[in-house]
Amino acid sequence: MRAASGPSRAWPVLLDRAFGRDDITILRHEITRLLGVAGLAGDRLDGFVLAVNEVITNVVLHAGGRGRVVLRIDGGSVWCVVDDAGPGIPSAFLDRVRTPETFEVGGRGLWLAHQLCDEVTTATGPIGTSIGLRIGLDVVPDPR
Repeated sequence: MRAASGPSRAWPVLLDRAFGRDDITILRHEITRLLGVAGLAGDRLDGFVLAVNEVITNVVLHAGGRGRVVLRIDGGSVWCVVDDAGPGIPSAFLDRVRTPETFEVGGRGLWLAHQLCDEVTTATGPIGTSIGLRIGLDVVPDPR
């Protein structure tokens, strides 16, 4: 439910597409471009793009190789939702407090997303996973 402060000034969806292994680099560049135009810049832009890259790479490596990414701006934040139809994320990788060991193989993607984003949401189970990444915009651009 939205506060009574007035209607939402949500942008339309900036990106909504299926992806696979061959799309990771293209997506990273496209997301960087779209968010730069929307006003995200500097370390926050780089960090958010890195977090998205880690999540989509996890889909390719661990969740059947294919997924869907949706990018939008709403309420002064950038939201990126990545969905897959994989087997779910093991609980050991969902603990954002646990810092991966130095020589541990894997386990850094979601941990890194939690470090770089203002909010990370995860819904996972045996029929797939949906991860939401949010970062606030310092200046809310006018969607007109």
